[in-house]
Amino acid sequence: MTATGDEGGGQKPKDGRGPKDSRGPKDGRETGSGQGPTGGQGRRARLRAETTAEIKSVALALMASGGPDAITLRAIAREMGMTANAIYGYFATRDDLVTTLINDVYTALADAVDTAWEAGAPLDPAARIQSWATAFRDWSLAHPEGFRLIYGDPVPGYRAPDGGAAPDAARRVCTGLAGLAAAAWPHAQHLYATSEFEWSDFDPGLLDKVRPAFPELPPAAVALALRIWGRLHGLVSLEVYGHLRTQTVSPRKLFQEELTQLVHALDVPTASTT
Repeated sequence: MTATGDEGGGQKPKDGRGPKDSRGPKDGRETGSGQGPTGGQGRRARLRAETTAEIKSVALALMASGGPDAITLRAIAREMGMTANAIYGYFATRDDLVTTLINDVYTALADAVDTAWEAGAPLDPAARIQSWATAFRDWSLAHPEGFRLIYGDPVPGYRAPDGGAAPDAARRVCTGLAGLAAAAWPHAQHLYATSEFEWSDFDPGLLDKVRPAFPELPPAAVALALRIWGRLHGLVSLEVYGHLRTQTVSPRKLFQEELTQLVHALDVPTASTT
């Protein structure tokens, strides 16, 4: 695309003298206006990215103050001083916006727990379990609206696309949880020798995520992953929704002791017992 500011830039008048206009070049390359041959497109892209980020930020803020019902394109436009029609240039529908929000926050959560897991020593399953779980809690408390979008309040009327709003992030977190059970299983399997779980007891969608990643795990280990999930999610959910505020001033201590008891209950050796 031809830049809009290059008309007359550098052209000489008929008398051969240089241009009298002392305001500098109009193509934006030296002034930083971003309207040069490639600068105009770059500037528009930056502005679009900034506005998109602001739309998402405002949407999460509205959810924090008014719940999931507050996420509407008109409300966002009003907060940003834009027209509703202008918002549609960024997100065609509210469902598109909600899908993007869920994918963003779910991916951020998956990144956080994956990083914590990879940072742990492979030969120390107790430390890796505690590291993953702590990262899950820390991220959830730092991003309560994100937690609520993923695990909490449904957005009224929202219809997720086929396959879900964030299939890759959901798979990563799901296999991460299964990884906790897999790390504990060599030490804990004797506790579940009488388990009656069969593959038919689980949703096929769950098994499609877990079995390719951990083909050696039996049904009892998948059930264990769900029980671990229940213990972690339960306390974090209580904390995110504020239900522990009047119960304890030390919710982190409560969570850490829960992790310690979980590891002990699974017979997973810790640094102090090896």
